[in-house]
Amino acid sequence: MTSTVITGIGELTTHSPLGRLSDAALVLAEGRVAWVGRSADAPDADVRVDVGGRAVLPGWVDSHTHLVFAGDRTAEFEARMAGQPYTAGGIATTVAATRAADDDALAANLRRLADEALAQGTTTFETKTGYGLTVADELRAARIAGVFTDEVTFLGAHLVPPGTDADSYVALVAGEMLDAVAPHVRWADVFCERGAFDEDQSRTVLTAAARKGLGLRVHGNQLGEGPGVRLAVELGAASVDHCTYLSAADVDALASSATVATLLPACDLSTRQSLPPGRALLDAGATVALAGNCNPGSSYTTSMAFGVTTAVLQMRLTVEEAVYAATKAGAIALRRDDVGHLDVGARADLQVLDAPSVTHLAYRPGVPLTVAVWQRGERVVRPSPL
Repeated sequence: MTSTVITGIGELTTHSPLGRLSDAALVLAEGRVAWVGRSADAPDADVRVDVGGRAVLPGWVDSHTHLVFAGDRTAEFEARMAGQPYTAGGIATTVAATRAADDDALAANLRRLADEALAQGTTTFETKTGYGLTVADELRAARIAGVFTDEVTFLGAHLVPPGTDADSYVALVAGEMLDAVAPHVRWADVFCERGAFDEDQSRTVLTAAARKGLGLRVHGNQLGEGPGVRLAVELGAASVDHCTYLSAADVDALASSATVATLLPACDLSTRQSLPPGRALLDAGATVALAGNCNPGSSYTTSMAFGVTTAVLQMRLTVEEAVYAATKAGAIALRRDDVGHLDVGARADLQVLDAPSVTHLAYRPGVPLTVAVWQRGERVVRPSPL
C-alpha cells in the first residue's frame, strides 16, 4: 500500500489533543494516519495531494441507520406533510415489502445507499435489521448488512407484526430469533415507545441480548417522554437514540452516565416533531451524537451534513459541537476509538470540503461541500480539481 501526504490543508479538524490546525498536513500509510503537523514540516510520501487551502475533517460516523429494506413510503410522507401524525405503524408497510424482496434486491439497495453516503463523507456507519420480523428474515438481513459494515444491530424488537400476540413475539425475539441472529451482529436494539414495546418487554429483549454478549442500544423518547432513557442508562446501553422528548431527570441521567444521547434531527423534521434538546444535553454534560436514521419512512436521507446544519441553525449547537457529534461522538456511541478523529494511529478516514472551514457546513446550508473522501487510506471519492 502506498503512502499519501495531504498538504495545503487550510483548516484541519482532528478531534485529538492537537485540536484544530491551520496550514496543516497529514500522512496516510497502511490505512492509518501516520503523521499530523504543519504543511512545511510534512515528510515525503509516495503520493502528494495539495488540497489548496480547503478544510479537512474526519469522515462522518453515522451510528444509526436502517438500510436493509425494500419498498417506498412516499404516500405516507405526503400524508404526513398534509397533517397526518406520525405513528410507528408505518413500519409494517416496509416489513411487507422487505419480506417480499430477494437477497440480491436488498443488497443492491443497501449498496446504493452506502455509496450515496460515502460520496457525502460518511466513512463509518451502523445499520440495523428490523424489517423482517421473522427468524429467517432477520437472519438474512443481518447477513446482508454484515457484507457492508461491521456495525450491525439486531432490531427484531422494532414492531410487533400485525396479527401477532405481543408477549409471544417478545418471547420469540428474546429466544429463537436472538439465538439465530446473535453470531452475525455486534449490537441489539429495541423500539421502546408507545405503539411498539413497553418497558417490561424492552427489558426482556435487552437483558437476553446482554447475556449473549451483545452491546445494547435503545430507540427511546421519540414520540413522548417515556422509559427509554431510564432503561438505557440502567442497563448500560451504549446509546439511546432519538431523545426528542426528555424530562429534566432524563437529561440528568444521561449527563451522569456513559450512555450517549444520539439525536436524529432529520427524522424529527420529517415527522414534524420537536427537535431534541441538544443544547440542554450538552450544557448538562451529556455526550451527544448526531446520526442520520436513514430509513424509508421517517428519515429518507443519507446526508450527515444536513443533520449538522440543522443542529447548528435550529438546535443551537456550535459548528464545532455539531461536527464533533457527527464524528467523534458517533464513534463513542459505537464504542470505537479508531474512527471519528484524525490523531496518529486512527483509521485514515477523512473528507475534504470545498470550503476553507467546517463553519461553511452551516454557513452555506444545503450546498454539497464534500469533494474528496479517503477511507482506510484509499481515495474513494476523487473530484477533478484534486
